[in-house]
Amino acid sequence: MKRYYFDIRDGSHFIRDDEGAELSNIESAREEATTALSEMAREWVKGRPQHRIAVEVRDDHGPILEASFSFVIKACAT
Repeated sequence: MKRYYFDIRDGSHFIRDDEGAELSNIESAREEATTALSEMAREWVKGRPQHRIAVEVRDDHGPILEASFSFVIKACAT
């Protein structure tokens, strides 16, 4: 098992994961990041016309992947 860390970038805010999680491989870490991102997107974009959040995954050697979500609402001319 390898330890992966899931840092959160919410606009200009950064939340570092110092605990991490032990997972069997990079695919498991990708699935974890994707699930976390979808759950955050559902809650964090409410009432905001524009937002970007990301889960940055790293191991003990550094960054290995990023999952991000951008949300924009804009009025269209009618």
